[in-house]
Amino acid sequence: MSSPVARRSRAGNPVVGAEAWGERQRSSRDLVAGLSVALLIIPQSMAYAELAGLPSVHGLYASALPLLAAGLFASCPYLQTGPVALTALLTHGALVTIATPGSREYVGAAALLALIVGVTRLAIAAVRAGKVTYLMSQPVVRGFTSGAAILILLSQFPSTLGMAGVGEAGLVGNTIRILGSPGSWNLVAFALTVLTVAITLLARRVHPLFPGALVAVLGGVVYSVFGGYQGPVVGDIPGALPPLSLALPWGLVPALVVPGVVIALVGFAETTAIARGFATMDRARWSPDREFLAQGAANVVSGVFGGMPADGSLSRSSLNHLSGAGTRWSGAITGLAVLVFLPFAGVLSALPKAVLAGIVIAAVGGLVKPRILINVWTLSRIQALVVWFTLVLCLLLAPRIEQALLLGILLSLAIHVWRERRAGFDSWMEGDVLHLEVQGILWFASAPRLEEALMSRLTEARDVSEVVIHLEGLGRIDLTGALVLKRAVEETRAMGIPSSLTGVPPQAREVIDNIFGMPPATYL
Repeated sequence: MSSPVARRSRAGNPVVGAEAWGERQRSSRDLVAGLSVALLIIPQSMAYAELAGLPSVHGLYASALPLLAAGLFASCPYLQTGPVALTALLTHGALVTIATPGSREYVGAAALLALIVGVTRLAIAAVRAGKVTYLMSQPVVRGFTSGAAILILLSQFPSTLGMAGVGEAGLVGNTIRILGSPGSWNLVAFALTVLTVAITLLARRVHPLFPGALVAVLGGVVYSVFGGYQGPVVGDIPGALPPLSLALPWGLVPALVVPGVVIALVGFAETTAIARGFATMDRARWSPDREFLAQGAANVVSGVFGGMPADGSLSRSSLNHLSGAGTRWSGAITGLAVLVFLPFAGVLSALPKAVLAGIVIAAVGGLVKPRILINVWTLSRIQALVVWFTLVLCLLLAPRIEQALLLGILLSLAIHVWRERRAGFDSWMEGDVLHLEVQGILWFASAPRLEEALMSRLTEARDVSEVVIHLEGLGRIDLTGALVLKRAVEETRAMGIPSSLTGVPPQAREVIDNIFGMPPATYL
């Protein structure tokens, strides 16, 4: 029997080539993967919209057409875009002081925020600055992620116990209020949340592709309809396609620019980790600039179609990979599936919010890692300070947790500057020759200490006949460092003491050449 490559038509041309056969297989795998993720993204996106303070349907809006836009440009074939917990919490923090959650003004502000996030990411992609997210230190990211995860879990207490949402006291204060009034708890709602978490977590053990969240949602709807559930439910869901509108509250742009930029960068940090992880696994290349372009396009589309800020999802991307996705079009298939489902979304109107709370808790619980938070103290106490400082600020500044992130970044940079200004200077005498060795980075913050060290040693050893400055241990030097270095040499020569440089490293040679105005050969 001949192979597909060998079979030919009467004209002698291949009928079915190996490439076409492989393409058909990839298409069928993308179809299966895309539909598998759709079964997860429908309940998850509704839950994350509730977390953001939006009606649940807006999570579905952010999971339909935006995925088609992302599929046009994505670099990673497995990355699945849509609402995620961290971005939802940041969205809530940015909007809760501007409008009442769930109101028309709030919905419009969320769409505008998604548009700002999208434009920011498109701008970063346009200037090919995709690696900007690498600049966030891991201690800051770890502290911020842990703090945000704790807040997300706290935010689910009202729905878990069948009570009203967050009041004026904020997330932490509201949690204390709820725990202090057990008489108001709805134990049925609590049982639904616990059951949802159990089903979702156990489903992963049964099989990675088992749609535990969907099973919990369907079970919750059935119980609510036929069991007479009295707790809060999702409510009416418009059975229509996403509405296209540019009638956004443009006057809120100044208030949303900073939160939008923060979401654009912080949310993409997780997207970067996901895509880079898959690229390493497959030994394939990926482009952060392309991913910024894809995620930017997705958020722009989400904004104009009444959605919310969206990012790459680890759980859905992992499911996409396990389901056998072969190209980036699996995400587009997921978006099409959600789009087809939208006219029938009203069947979930009776869904208890306690079930959505369980889905969020199951997805976010693993982000709080106490062992890592404790062990970081043994690895580096100064970095542990950054982790815990950022985490505590998240809890104290909630819901404006983007401010905690910015302060954590500032602290991290301050520590970096403080450490780099402590350039090392070692000195010794060989006869009447003073040797001074520079170790580390010589820049505007550390350069003045070079003059201090040199003059201090010259004062102690008055019989110095020559000074040799060793630069073998120099890591980097800026213009100020080179100018201070030249001034030190000139001052010692003015004192009648010959001085010279030795061991100028290649990375510092050009700037030193320019400042000293002499060829490298005269440096010894």
